Amino acid sequence: VQLQASGGGLVQAGGSLRLSCAASGRTGVSRVMGWFRQTPGKEREFVAAINWSGRSTDYAGSVKGRFTISRDNAKNTEYLEMNSLKPEDTAVYYCAASSGWVIPLSYREYDYWGQGTQVTVSS
Repeated sequence: VQLQASGGGLVQAGGSLRLSCAASGRTGVSRVMGWFRQTPGKEREFVAAINWSGRSTDYAGSVKGRFTISRDNAKNTEYLEMNSLKPEDTAVYYCAASSGWVIPLSYREYDYWGQGTQVTVSS
């Protein structure tokens, strides 16, 4: 499975961005899709994930109520709608996919990764 993330950029605090992640290849094994973020010197941090049907989602506490994850299986694409952005949301955002059926919260349990897209929120 190959993942291609896009949609990052520079936005002012309080603004919005929408990230996309297009999957190709053996997309049927990407049962759970998620987003992580990472800043220099820190471990990759879970942001959100969604299961195959879209009926189950999970969010990090720091983004709950501001970010929304979704997926369109017909397009093999997942999305992360980010609203009310804060400077502390600044990071490189990575999309990921897991072949498991349960949403994992650790980056170690994801099998496939996109290349990352930079999100910068200015104060």
